[in-house]
Amino acid sequence: MRVTPMVKVLLASNAVIYFLDLIFLDVLIGNFAEFSIKSAIFQLRLWEFITFQFIHGSVGHLLFNCMGLYFFGPWMERWWGSKSFLLFYLLCGVAGAAFYVLLAYAGILRHVSPDTELVGASAGIYGILIGVAMVAPSMRVSLLLPPVTLTMRQLALYVMTFAVVMIVFDIFNAGGEAGHLGGAIMGAALVWLWREGGIFGARNQDPNAVAIRPRKIVPKIRPQTVIDLNASTEVDAILEKISRDGFQSLTEEEKETLQAAAKRDQD
Repeated sequence: MRVTPMVKVLLASNAVIYFLDLIFLDVLIGNFAEFSIKSAIFQLRLWEFITFQFIHGSVGHLLFNCMGLYFFGPWMERWWGSKSFLLFYLLCGVAGAAFYVLLAYAGILRHVSPDTELVGASAGIYGILIGVAMVAPSMRVSLLLPPVTLTMRQLALYVMTFAVVMIVFDIFNAGGEAGHLGGAIMGAALVWLWREGGIFGARNQDPNAVAIRPRKIVPKIRPQTVIDLNASTEVDAILEKISRDGFQSLTEEEKETLQAAAKRDQD
């Protein structure tokens, strides 16, 4: 699918900030933006709850996160619109850092100190992944490593189980997994609130039910010889509205117009 506007901005921001961080040797950007309990909580550098999401430790770290954002981000942005999607993404990142702090204070993350740094966009991306899994649990995704095909529900259960195991046994990247789990929990909570009409606008139809309704198939009599410019302009305006405000912003009349246009294309 086409990359959506806000996903493009986030991908570009992650890449540009990473290379600027390399150029300035982590002095001007990294030390100002990385999250740690000491600086963010004790020194009240609260902006780090946001800025750490744009800092990455290596090229591999950057590429992995950008891949997740590239594949799953556009799907969610189309449903909510660019502004709501950005808010969702950043809130999941904030929740990742907050959950990391909570588990550290609870003594669960035994190898984390107040100076330990947390960086990366993973918390926001895990929030997106869980959001897609809740909205479209049966959608299938093919992985490269391992080379398997899973439903979104299965993928979400796998990555959450992995995160919990890493945290409970405090092995490998337990602090990072705490951030992942926090972002996922926030993602699930926001999608639930959205379904109940408490966030990101009024409650809309379940996205799984917003497919084009079955219609009686009428035999094709003759090819279309006239292009309806007014209808084409109207459809373009509706598509632009979806890109800007999300599918849930459409009225029933606009949905019917899209359905009619889809049927004309099939014919």
